Amino acid sequence: ITTFAPGARKGDTASSSFVGITASSFNSVSLTPPLVLWSLGHRASTLPLFHAGTHYVVNVLAVNQLEVCNRFAFGKGDRFADTAYTLGQSGLPILDGALAWFECHNRSRHEEGDHVIFVGEVERCGFADGGQPLVYQSSQFSTTQALP
Repeated sequence: ITTFAPGARKGDTASSSFVGITASSFNSVSLTPPLVLWSLGHRASTLPLFHAGTHYVVNVLAVNQLEVCNRFAFGKGDRFADTAYTLGQSGLPILDGALAWFECHNRSRHEEGDHVIFVGEVERCGFADGGQPLVYQSSQFSTTQALP
């Protein structure tokens, strides 16, 4: 999930203008209007940025993007320094190689337990042709396989 760093504005291109995290899941909520959700723990250092921000991008990573996944999950400093991306219409990074992406307006936030649930209204989305998604399940990374 990518958003603006403090003080950044739409049109800024320096990688230090952005922050990004790895979310373990996101879900669709509604088709009309198009809504998705994801959550972030109360202890996350980026929580205030996502809570206050107006927009973010959900990037669905491909199986060959495990390094990017780990960098955004555990990395320190500028997570975008070695990450290729293009700017979407919202001015936020869409990660190169992502299988799908959703540019979202930060519609609502709900405090539940030790997390905040973010509901985003999808303003634009896209997808890549082919590829397998990176999946995290049972404390390990894998991908999906078609049913026989």
